Amino acid sequence: MSEIMSFHEVVRRRHSIRNFLPDPVPESIVRAVLSEAQLAPSNCNTQPWQVHIASGAKRNELAAAIIAADESGDASPDFSFDTGDYTGVYFQRAMEQGASYYRSIGVSREAMEDRRMAARLNYSFFHAPCVAMLFMPSVGDNVRIASDIGMYAQTFLLSLTAHGLGGIPQTALGFYAGTIRKVLGIDDSLKMLFGISFGYPDEHAAGHSYRIGKAAIEESVTFYS
Repeated sequence: MSEIMSFHEVVRRRHSIRNFLPDPVPESIVRAVLSEAQLAPSNCNTQPWQVHIASGAKRNELAAAIIAADESGDASPDFSFDTGDYTGVYFQRAMEQGASYYRSIGVSREAMEDRRMAARLNYSFFHAPCVAMLFMPSVGDNVRIASDIGMYAQTFLLSLTAHGLGGIPQTALGFYAGTIRKVLGIDDSLKMLFGISFGYPDEHAAGHSYRIGKAAIEESVTFYS
């Protein structure tokens, strides 16, 4: 970008992009983002992230394989996830997020086929030209490793924003970890947490202006003195 953004601007400008332009991302920018993400903190500086990035023909092959697995019901997640496991305010926030997004793209609650097709955009990476698959070694109960991956991912996402790009972390891609390992030739010892589709945002697409509110800090933070 021609301008240099402050951290204040970057962290407020970052949001999950669900519409991308097909324009390729220059390798120099991808490497710059990766170099900055590599500075993320991790437990004992173990840096356990193993990042696999697909673009071009391999990206298309990967999307086709995931969509085929989805159509045949051949899910292969390494870690479980079910929105229904959330309770109270956490479940409420998840429901509000989904409803708000579907409203922004003009899909009603009753239009089940439209909702299914909108959800399937996850597997074509929302048309992004690049996708990063975040894998990790399995260590203990994996909680510490997963937190390291989260810190890496946030640094990656903020760097994308600073470079004029956008991204979206996708738990949905982790539902097909086995398929992704097969296509990319990744060893079974590495487990996939989630993926991040990224590229240049399509600012004219339906839903681009969609934003979700965040809770006040008083709902999440307790002060002691």
